[in-house]
Amino acid sequence: MGDIAPRELISLADDEGNSVTVNVLGLDPGWSAGLDAEIVVRTPFVSGRIDLVLYASKLESWANALNRLDADEDIAWMEMSRRPSIFIQLTGEHDCPEVVVEDESGSMVTVRVPLVPPDDWIADHKQRLQQVMKYWVPPLSA
Repeated sequence: MGDIAPRELISLADDEGNSVTVNVLGLDPGWSAGLDAEIVVRTPFVSGRIDLVLYASKLESWANALNRLDADEDIAWMEMSRRPSIFIQLTGEHDCPEVVVEDESGSMVTVRVPLVPPDDWIADHKQRLQQVMKYWVPPLSA
């Protein structure tokens, strides 16, 4: 693994200062089948972060979510887990895409972030996912 580890699985931001990122922090020391990660939300009004663990199956479900977004469908990612969930609505309440980060089982907080990502954001995120999978999934499988 001589390459630099890819860190940003998701990076959605706009010129208004709104952003939602999912950063891979490294292999989970407590469980070799998981990656430590975090969701970071930043807006001019509210900012926060929450830890999560990603598994190969969650990365695969993100690939499926990206394909649905590419087909102009809204998505829910990690919705059935007991950890944070991410929803992306292509046309939200403000006539622009919205990212909703929900942590019902932990903090019981939901944050809705309207933002206008660049035109090529889905293709960019497919490439980000490929880089993360190429770098991190082989060690998860070992």
